[in-house]
Amino acid sequence: MAGEREHPGVESGEDDSDATLQARARALSSPLRLRVLRLCAFEARTNKELAELLEMNPGTMLHHVRTLVQTGFLAAEQERSGTGGAREVPYRATGRSWSTPVPNISPILIETFLQQIEGLGPDEIDVAWMGMKLNAEHREEFQRRLAELMTEFKDRGPDADGETLGAFTAVYSDFNPAAPGD
Repeated sequence: MAGEREHPGVESGEDDSDATLQARARALSSPLRLRVLRLCAFEARTNKELAELLEMNPGTMLHHVRTLVQTGFLAAEQERSGTGGAREVPYRATGRSWSTPVPNISPILIETFLQQIEGLGPDEIDVAWMGMKLNAEHREEFQRRLAELMTEFKDRGPDADGETLGAFTAVYSDFNPAAPGD
């Protein structure tokens, strides 16, 4: 997701009916589900593990996990035995969220971002903020290049020795009225 920027495009041969696309968009309209996908991006996790990490009731988490499985955003991996021999099913994110269009995703991504950074200290977040004055052509170039950079790093896949990081970008119209005479 842009962080995981949403771009249209469904893999060929898959169900891309309106109902399916709407179900996928609804599944991604929850900051909690986006956080689940992030937690399962590099490591398969069980419903119980997700519930503990996100401090939720396992039954509530199961509803969210099932929604993500049914819409193709999570895939079950090989069952395993948990503590006491209980059957556990770990889930891993499929990466589909990157190419699923979601109308009005910006507020959802902002809320997810705020949840993700809650409790982090100032030294744990690297932030940059700047103002620009760009014409339409240069704005399109700026946004395209940001998207290309994020896609390039996503397509590389995870580094085996890497640290998990998140990135969030926002380009918005800045209320900065023109000076008199401009």
